[in-house]
Amino acid sequence: MDEFVGLSPREVVQRVSASLGCSLTSAQVAAYFDEGDELRHLRDNFLVPKIADLPPSDLSLVDGTQECIYLVGNSLGLQPKMARRYLEEELEKWAKMGCHGHTLGSRPWAWAENNIEELMANVVGAKTEEVALMNGLTVNLHLLMLAFYKPTAARHKILLEDKAFPSDHYAVESQIRLRGFDPEQSMLLLSPRPGEETLRTEDILDVIEKEGDSIAVVMLSGVQYYTGQLFDMAAITVAGQRKGCFVGFDCAHAAGNVELKLHDWGVDFACWCSYKYINSGAGGLAGAFVHEKHTDTIKPALMGWWGHDLKSRFQMSNVLELQPGVSGFRLSNQPILLVCPLQASLEVFNQTSMQALRRKSLLLTGYLEFLIQHYYSEDPARPHKPYVHIMTPSDPQQRGCQLSLSFSIPISRVFAELEKRGVACDMREPSVLRVAPVPLYNSFSDVHRFVDTLGAALAASSQ
Repeated sequence: MDEFVGLSPREVVQRVSASLGCSLTSAQVAAYFDEGDELRHLRDNFLVPKIADLPPSDLSLVDGTQECIYLVGNSLGLQPKMARRYLEEELEKWAKMGCHGHTLGSRPWAWAENNIEELMANVVGAKTEEVALMNGLTVNLHLLMLAFYKPTAARHKILLEDKAFPSDHYAVESQIRLRGFDPEQSMLLLSPRPGEETLRTEDILDVIEKEGDSIAVVMLSGVQYYTGQLFDMAAITVAGQRKGCFVGFDCAHAAGNVELKLHDWGVDFACWCSYKYINSGAGGLAGAFVHEKHTDTIKPALMGWWGHDLKSRFQMSNVLELQPGVSGFRLSNQPILLVCPLQASLEVFNQTSMQALRRKSLLLTGYLEFLIQHYYSEDPARPHKPYVHIMTPSDPQQRGCQLSLSFSIPISRVFAELEKRGVACDMREPSVLRVAPVPLYNSFSDVHRFVDTLGAALAASSQ
């Protein structure tokens, strides 16, 4: 699709529909995009549920033999087809050789996660030695905050979004209390301007400039889970560090979704889960990043034997030989059964690049936005017509693949009607439906089917 470089999604749709001699909203346009999609083969690496297998589906309304419209990779990615094989290999190895599996086989359990950290580093724009696969996201956030949050009487604040993901909020709050400070005084919360739904980059930078001397850590999301807003991580990192702050990001909704350059941007630390866009399965092994510039200066506050150098780890000397950088933050051996599905997914990512996925994503989500605006914008001439409002920024550079939608009618009814018709998306209180066409496996026809189905759901919800 190189011929579309520099064009907006709307302009691309207009050009394609004109060349095909069809309407802007025709399914032929989606089929054309899919035919020209150089990444479409990647979908074959994943298992897409059938509509009949989704519990809420109403088979009187839809064909249960069809693949569902899976637009919830922002919450849980699809299962890679190779995950089952890799899991069975390790179960078989355990059954046949027992403890010898620690050091033998294609993925020795004692260092299996190390073998795929280069693949993960490529996804987040880091050097291999800057990435560790371990624990869950919130555990890693706590470990990193224990090392990077060093409050003083003058510099004790942590800057985060007012509506950060609850786990981040709780972690920050508890870290502040742990150091003997009051969250009411030490949590600096960013809110959108009155009447607006997302944060302006200039407002974030302005707060950092004005309050930076009292901020110890800037800790924001890469992509905001509720609104879908992609923050300017590079600019925020520069601004925070210029004021003497450490800058870290929760990349749960950014890793595998947008192109990250954690190393090049000079981000101090980051963490992310792997079960959303990176498709490792519920509760999958999480990732942590510490920039190489901190290798000799930032040390973990909590120690475990997996932070000990592998070459002498099993000598049991009880004299810690701490691994440098983020590797020293490891506490214990990682579950091999969590390594397997993560490996299966990262190998799919390795068939392409985040740059290529992002190029597709810009058009894929832009196509979704175009169709929603075409059909479901507010119409003053038809005050009783249900309409959809897109909360996510319209600027493609300020969003990933997710669009957050609100509705003029009760959202719970719309969500229920979509689920009846084989759509997998998710609702987040108080009033948002999150829809995420993931470029790794979603098609333009998925988007077209969703928008058609949304029309039926809105009609049923209005009755």
